[in-house]
Amino acid sequence: MTAARDRLMSDLKKTISDAEQWLRGAAHSEEVGEARAKMQETLRSAKTNLLTLEDSVLARTKLAAQATDTYVHDNPWKAVIVGGVVGLLLGVIVSRD
Repeated sequence: MTAARDRLMSDLKKTISDAEQWLRGAAHSEEVGEARAKMQETLRSAKTNLLTLEDSVLARTKLAAQATDTYVHDNPWKAVIVGGVVGLLLGVIVSRD
């Protein structure tokens, strides 16, 4: 997941750099075409990396939900006690404000 996030950040930085280059060279028509092509490729790459990152986050979320479900089914009273303690703490915090 870290590698996908790093690639995404790299692609976004490259897109910003390409946009700045395109704005600086807007006076030269052949440079605009090259900058546009590079920007489109970078955007495609960033989109792909974002989708990969999204899939990874969804997969991890599903695994966490399954693990939580299994734990609650195996230890129902512990889950009730933990939920009660968290609710009590939140109630104390909210009532203090």
